[in-house]
Amino acid sequence: MTESIGDLLPGMRRMGLNRRTTLAQLDLTYGAGYSESTGDVHAFPVTGMPARNAYQLIHDSLKFDGDPALNCATFLTTWMEPEAEKLIVENLGKNRVDIDEYEATERVHRRCLAHLHDLWHGKPKQEATGTVVVGSSEGIMLGGLAMKWRWRQRMQAQGKDTSRPNIVFGANAQVALEKTARYFDMEARLVPVSDGSRYVLDVEKAIDMIDENTVGMFVILGSTYTGHFEDVAGMSAALDRLHRDRGWDVPIHVDGACGAMIAPFAFPDLAWDFRVPRVASISTSGHKFGLTYPGIGWVVWRSPECQPSELTFELSYLGGVEKTFTLNFSHPACFLIAQYYQFIRFGRSGFTRMVNACLYHARLLSVALEATGAFECVSDIHRPRGQFGFTEATRLASSKLFAESAMSQKSGADPSINEAYNYGQPEVAFRFSDWFIQMHPNASQEVVSTLLRVRGWIIPNYPLPPDRGSIRILRVVIRETSSEDTVNRLVRDIMWATQTMLESEVKSLGEALLRPLPPAVSTADLARDVAATHTETFDSTRRSSHWQVLLDKIGEIRAASPTTVLDKEAQKTVYQRSC
Repeated sequence: MTESIGDLLPGMRRMGLNRRTTLAQLDLTYGAGYSESTGDVHAFPVTGMPARNAYQLIHDSLKFDGDPALNCATFLTTWMEPEAEKLIVENLGKNRVDIDEYEATERVHRRCLAHLHDLWHGKPKQEATGTVVVGSSEGIMLGGLAMKWRWRQRMQAQGKDTSRPNIVFGANAQVALEKTARYFDMEARLVPVSDGSRYVLDVEKAIDMIDENTVGMFVILGSTYTGHFEDVAGMSAALDRLHRDRGWDVPIHVDGACGAMIAPFAFPDLAWDFRVPRVASISTSGHKFGLTYPGIGWVVWRSPECQPSELTFELSYLGGVEKTFTLNFSHPACFLIAQYYQFIRFGRSGFTRMVNACLYHARLLSVALEATGAFECVSDIHRPRGQFGFTEATRLASSKLFAESAMSQKSGADPSINEAYNYGQPEVAFRFSDWFIQMHPNASQEVVSTLLRVRGWIIPNYPLPPDRGSIRILRVVIRETSSEDTVNRLVRDIMWATQTMLESEVKSLGEALLRPLPPAVSTADLARDVAATHTETFDSTRRSSHWQVLLDKIGEIRAASPTTVLDKEAQKTVYQRSC
């Protein structure tokens, strides 16, 4: 390269570089003045820079991102084994769709589909019908599109109007379901959620929204909001009755973004997959509990008849005759290969161990949070099967069940350890308890969420679906990389953030944060210790003293109670006092 430094970036003369200094003469580890602030970052660069400088500039700017390991908002895989990463790097240049060029990669693709077909109880000895996709969102869209196409064929055969298709799903749906309806010109009929439906699809309300123009239903195995599984078998039975009464044949697509890679291992007794007759297709995210880095999902149909042939394209311009039914064409093969690595690396027993560990840590966090008295869980993953919602009775029952199961000698690969618990994914959705809100009406979960970022945690605070949007919840997703130490530290920091928020009610937040750090207190077994402290019903007074005891346990000793009314001088901020 012959471009001079002076021509490349302004201000180089101040660094002792003149216009005759070329890039080839400059060999520095850091950017040495290369900065995104030195030029128009919205204009395509006129000239380039040395590779090491480009790398360092981008590397350093990305340090402002959060730590993926502490991002409790995401369901996505944030860590893979070095061997898996090596396979990814070795195959970064492969395009999966070019099956004539990469025949071995296509064999891996077919094997993964066969594994999922078997895992989801597809018909034995039947070739799997499906495809790898960019993520479960694309899988959902393909499943919805196939249902619409089959509905239209059926209506045209009967000589009926096909101009007003609709699709039914719960108001708790992830945005991909609404995109499917809008992008493919279908009316989205959202079923209201309620406390009684546990904030997910209400089967009876859904039936009332169906008519002859309903192309199908989306049923969600693992709600993004609270982690509950929707009742696939119950919805199928209701649709069977509707078919007998009205003649409307409505299929189901299961959005199993997380749950389709959880239920087979943790809850093998649950019928949600192709064992349910009306399930036409299932989608999942390989990059969630499939344990693969972002960029991969799957959709599988019950049989070839469920995937209209008109939606499959044949092409020959890549060397051989290939068939494709995807929204996206080019697709990196490396993540497909990484998915196959995870399947053969862990198998059923390994995936069961992983899911059981995630569920254990989610239950531990749930029981510990409710034991503080300050929080109640909207999720029910830790409650005895059949018990839902927070009451003192369900809290005590959950605490007792967890203590008993924690002492179990069952293997981590034994799914029967989950038989006593509700179905769901390892997700903890919680909010301030009614008692805590009554004691501290100005308490803000948003402040707690923001304060947790001071300690590195990313924990969102958001409203429940429409109709229950007045309730805001904090959410923690427990992933493979979570450990009991993670839960211990999280419990400590949630209590710290809550206490700091309370102290800011009587003095500035800045003053609350200026409080000296607590003495070093070990967090070993903290969550278990907290969970074991509240094993009986407390009145309001005992709850207040209980909170103080827990603060002492983690080293967060208060100088004054947040409910104490301080004098006006004490209430002044640092700025006011300086004036």
